[in-house]
Amino acid sequence: MDNSLTEICRSVSQLHTDEIELFFREILSEKEIEDVQLRWELMKKLKKGESQRNIAKDLHISLCKITRGVKILKQPNGVINRILSKEQAE
Repeated sequence: MDNSLTEICRSVSQLHTDEIELFFREILSEKEIEDVQLRWELMKKLKKGESQRNIAKDLHISLCKITRGVKILKQPNGVINRILSKEQAE
């Protein structure tokens, strides 16, 4: 089971964008998809510089979840940080 995540990543990396969405819809429950989407929205809002309190109010989430996102974005070489930096530049 240790190699399962690596296996999934390799498999997904070979798919087209529309297939990746189908993959997630097949393997994740609706609630899990909503959770991933919420986490992504949180990360985008943090990257844009929105205040934690406004994010908590807007997304109806705890400051605890937001704190985790802040820690992730403090990693200068983090993947999410790079992705969101590219999106902001476009």
